[in-house]
Amino acid sequence: MRKLKEVFRLKFELGRTHREIATSCKISAGTVSDMVKRLEDSGLNWPCLLPDTELEAALYTSPLKEVENTESLALPDWKYIHQEFRRRDYHVTLNLLWNEYKVANPDGFYRYSWFCKEYRKWTETIEPTMRQVHKYGDKCFVDFAGDKLPVFDAETGELRMAEVFIATLGASNYVYADVCWSQDLPTWIRLHLDMLAFFGGCPAALVPDNLKSGVTSPCYYEPSVNISYEEMAKYHGTAVIPARVRKPKDKAKVEGHVLIAERELLAPLRNRTLIGLSGAKEAVWERLEILNNRPFQKLEASRRELFITHERPALKPLPKRRYDEGIWSQAKVHIDYHVQVRGHYYSVPYTQIGRKLDVRVTSKTVEAFFDGTRVAGHRRSWKKGGWTTAPEHMPEKHRRQKDWTPGKLASWARSVGLYTHRLVVGIMERRLHPEQGVKAGMGVMRLKKKYGRERLEEACRRAVEVEAFSYKSIESILDKGLDQQLPLDLGQSAEPIGHHENIRGPEYYAKK
Repeated sequence: MRKLKEVFRLKFELGRTHREIATSCKISAGTVSDMVKRLEDSGLNWPCLLPDTELEAALYTSPLKEVENTESLALPDWKYIHQEFRRRDYHVTLNLLWNEYKVANPDGFYRYSWFCKEYRKWTETIEPTMRQVHKYGDKCFVDFAGDKLPVFDAETGELRMAEVFIATLGASNYVYADVCWSQDLPTWIRLHLDMLAFFGGCPAALVPDNLKSGVTSPCYYEPSVNISYEEMAKYHGTAVIPARVRKPKDKAKVEGHVLIAERELLAPLRNRTLIGLSGAKEAVWERLEILNNRPFQKLEASRRELFITHERPALKPLPKRRYDEGIWSQAKVHIDYHVQVRGHYYSVPYTQIGRKLDVRVTSKTVEAFFDGTRVAGHRRSWKKGGWTTAPEHMPEKHRRQKDWTPGKLASWARSVGLYTHRLVVGIMERRLHPEQGVKAGMGVMRLKKKYGRERLEEACRRAVEVEAFSYKSIESILDKGLDQQLPLDLGQSAEPIGHHENIRGPEYYAKK
């Protein structure tokens, strides 16, 4: 006995969804939809006081014309039914096709249940890849072939094993194939872009077989799609629906298409010598033409004919501009508010220090995102070990430091006093990198604010006389009050600074 009344109670009294009802009643969501539609078509309303048996009879007894001899019933045209059922543009259903069949044969027709059962039997007589009924323009199955292709590297002469990418549109079985050296993510994205260009449109869904380049975390209920792959799909208005793990039928849909392609594309090339990827591509595409143009045994049409007539019109149009391939990764922001991307360092706002950011890299740009919000963007640099820094990403004190050049700092020191100038110049001269000297000089500047001009000048005099050219020396003198003990004669001429090859002299900084 069907659980009709419980289904209708949950639907019309409690307002539950079909999926929730299916879970509660341990039936499929499709069965729930069928029950509800039958009630609506019957003209009955809920609540219904009919006994269970009468309600079931009212919903499941077809008003067929009685015939004594079933041989007189008209057989459906299964080829036409199959062709129409796979159309997506008008959302054709088997129920609609059965009603059209019934209207066309008023003198005798088969019941809907028989119609569905026989149609499915008929589909099993078609080629193996056609057994799963797909709508035109709905799905494209993508994967790498299990077998690799031996190819001689045109540059080194070395024999290498090339990867073969195979994509098949579900309804027409129209095939695209390409050859590459790697299964890495950038290659995976590029292959999809070339595939879509070959088809001249985009299907509603892409179905990969949980390849790591496309699916980062296979899961039965909610697989995690690689963010770069997902972004490419969104750009084209399509969805990524990985084959479910532990579902043989899902795996068969993907692997079945690949198996046919392997037999038709790779097996005939087993004794050919292929030189370079370009030579391998040409050989595979020659076989691809033969496969796509060969008629099916049952449908009396080829893959190409089905594609041109039905599949291509159902595909979504491609965007006007080709997708700029973006590869995503994660990077932690260093203490210097930069992230390392492909060997180069790019700045982000200093408020992001310590965070992990999502980084998108294209051939022209590098962008950083936190929690989905873009926080930084730069033109891509190909200089390994280089630095790209935006001033607005720096803390205020760092921006001030960046404005101070060695020459500007030397001028400030001269305004404080003779010994302060000599000390600051001496510090900068003794550093391997100018930025190190500027940073130490700015430390001396900070000491003036804390201790005043006179104490700083006296401390610098003491440091210069013992050639202690460092920020820490001045800080120590002032901190311990040594500048105030046994004051030296400020009028005494200072000893000249020793000369050696690493010292440029104050004249150098006067030009800065």
